[in-house]
Amino acid sequence: MAAVVVDRLVKTYPSGSRRATDDISLEVADGEFLVLVGPSGCGKTTLLRMVAGLETPDSGSVRIGGRDVTALPARERGLSMVFQSYAIFPHLKVRDNIGFGLRMRKVAKAEQTSRMQRAADLLDLSDYLDRYPAQLSGGQRQRVAVARAIAVDADVLLMDEPLSNLDALLRLQFRAELKKIVARLGTTTLYVTHDQAEAMSLGDRVAVMRDGRIAQAGAPMEVYDRPAEQFVGGFLGAPPMNFFLGTVEGSRLVVGDEALAVRVPGWQDKKALVGVRAENITAVASPGDPHAGPAGVAAEVEVAEPTGAAMLLTVRWAGGELKVQAGPGFRAAAGDRIRLTFADATLRFYDPETSLALTAGGFPDTSHPM
Repeated sequence: MAAVVVDRLVKTYPSGSRRATDDISLEVADGEFLVLVGPSGCGKTTLLRMVAGLETPDSGSVRIGGRDVTALPARERGLSMVFQSYAIFPHLKVRDNIGFGLRMRKVAKAEQTSRMQRAADLLDLSDYLDRYPAQLSGGQRQRVAVARAIAVDADVLLMDEPLSNLDALLRLQFRAELKKIVARLGTTTLYVTHDQAEAMSLGDRVAVMRDGRIAQAGAPMEVYDRPAEQFVGGFLGAPPMNFFLGTVEGSRLVVGDEALAVRVPGWQDKKALVGVRAENITAVASPGDPHAGPAGVAAEVEVAEPTGAAMLLTVRWAGGELKVQAGPGFRAAAGDRIRLTFADATLRFYDPETSLALTAGGFPDTSHPM
């Protein structure tokens, strides 16, 4: 078993002004691919480095496979790591870079060759084994770094933004390949990124970090669809979740002087912050269009952005500004009047003071396990 258990880890920045990690507890199950995602400075890399043994926590513990490794050096933790900067040796050929960790562990020669070749085959590097890093593209160098990490067959694989130096198209291609490789190996993996698309597509679970703590952890679509707090909804998604203030009056939701035709929890005269994804708002043709119906609330298009697969609209309405994702065939231009409809099942409600999700009873939802 190679589960990773982080228990109440605290790490304070050298200045002492604030905590890099603030009493974090987290478990990565055996064979699970968990992604830590969050903005720069949220503490995700510091947490990864403490699991790796490259940083010492002020308090708390790290267990790998049931063994307390908090005080052990990195080489004794049974893990391997892939860095953002490749960290491969320019004076060594690809085969020697991949086999470096095996030589350090004094693995038998025949086994070294076998495992090096297996890793090279997995990463499509067999044709480049006798080249030096300077003769490779950036994507190929990152493949070498990943191959070196998996060749040692460690219990745990740690990755710190390994794709961030690649261009957008190469990152997309390598992301899919990396997911297949890790799934084939079944290695417990902890992956750090600031890229939401990477987090959503790669992880069995994602843990969204903010200011040294975990705001929410869960299956990617669960976290995306039901954010536990406003920050999570505003961070995940392109565009991020829309938020507007409304008042629940019985079963009606009133926004400004507009009443939305949706069913909502019965919090009489309670104000709520309402979240809704751009793709869950329906844009209806302008009232002047003979095919338009009376449904929906009035809005004015400020910006229309064709993206190929969709039409992204920035609109102004009673609740302020909204991002709306319409179908690619939707026609609109700045200044057009349209109407918007909302499906009650897609609305999420938050306490305006705490920004925490509300349950049907009107209390903050704290049921999101780490």
